[in-house]
Amino acid sequence: MTVKNEPPGVAVLGLGYVGCVTAACLAATGHRVWGTDRDEHKVSSVLRGEAPFYEPGLAELVKENVAAGRLTASASTAEAIANADVALLCVGTPSQRNGDLSLDQLRRVSEDLAACVRPHRPLVVGVRSTVFPGTCEEVVMPAFAKLGCVRVVANPEFLREGAAVGDFMKPALIVVGGNDPAAIRCVASLYATLGVEPCLTALRTAEMIKYACNAFHAAKITFANEIGSLAEALRVPPEEVLATLCRDDKLNISAAYLKPGFAFGGSCLPKDLRVMRYRAARLDLKLPMLESILPGNEEHLRRAMQATVDLGPARLGVVGLAFKENTDDLRESPGVAILEHLIGKGREVRIYDAHIQMHRIYGSNRDYILNTIPHVGKLLTDSFEDLAGWAEHLIVTQRQSPELARKIQESGLPVFDLARDLK
Repeated sequence: MTVKNEPPGVAVLGLGYVGCVTAACLAATGHRVWGTDRDEHKVSSVLRGEAPFYEPGLAELVKENVAAGRLTASASTAEAIANADVALLCVGTPSQRNGDLSLDQLRRVSEDLAACVRPHRPLVVGVRSTVFPGTCEEVVMPAFAKLGCVRVVANPEFLREGAAVGDFMKPALIVVGGNDPAAIRCVASLYATLGVEPCLTALRTAEMIKYACNAFHAAKITFANEIGSLAEALRVPPEEVLATLCRDDKLNISAAYLKPGFAFGGSCLPKDLRVMRYRAARLDLKLPMLESILPGNEEHLRRAMQATVDLGPARLGVVGLAFKENTDDLRESPGVAILEHLIGKGREVRIYDAHIQMHRIYGSNRDYILNTIPHVGKLLTDSFEDLAGWAEHLIVTQRQSPELARKIQESGLPVFDLARDLK
């Protein structure tokens, strides 16, 4: 166990790219670190003060911290964890042929570690390997089921090969998730000197965050490449287009829109995506990501439609009909699509939208709603109170003002919040 006021001792199981960088960097921040791996070459390299592979800045860290006695390595798991408070699992989880993860290494290292844990000696196991939500519970925890002294947390890494040392020492994100607050705090404390407030979450949330980050990175790269390809085909400089896009840090490079909620609609996004898809096809350009956005939105809307139908035959009060809050634009509104679907399924429906007054709706906006739901005027209520007095269940399709959100919550009615905005 650590002496009071000393940082936790750390065993790093697996000395590949993630493990060796983690071990060397933790040693550099003042921890006593024991690395272990089945590969004798990796172990002997570290013991000689050498990095087992090339990564900028790693060789210097390994040499310095081995010389200082803060970093050592062994082929023995028992030896590595003998004085450790935390064991970080950093083994590979490669793809199988069917696309799923291979968890053989993770399962093996968990079982090896469990066999070496001394009874009644507390140990926190942090999973650094990239694993799908549920893996810690289904694969790692069962290995320690008979050891009441072991707690498991997820501590995903966010290291890029070629920049891993810099990413560790100057992190943009640190995530630790688990079921035991003390174990979470213990692993979070490993990074206390790095100047970043850790995000402390539930176990599965931490596992999922890693996948969300990687998918977002891949999506950004693919988006930039597809926009670049379309721009070049149109004799437009792609670098200028994307550099200008990045100057907008309010809507583009920001947290705007990155919140799960209802489907998008309106008179702009669907129309512009359609024309990009059409014009790209005329240029013989395949842009799979851009082409998939509308089908993805439609599938999200379909799931919402099914969920509202599953509410049963109750009187359904829909709050919000326009395609988003603070507008009366009904064109291609997902709220209209929900309403149309419910009517088609024979459900009793009424609507309240503070901005929708049929006598004020005109032009293409009026044509759209009357062509879609000709009798929509008969379904509209004049106030939320009227809607709440009639309905047995509320469906909220858009963000609401604080006042209306309070009324919805205080109505006493069950609420299905498609916008996921009510607190």
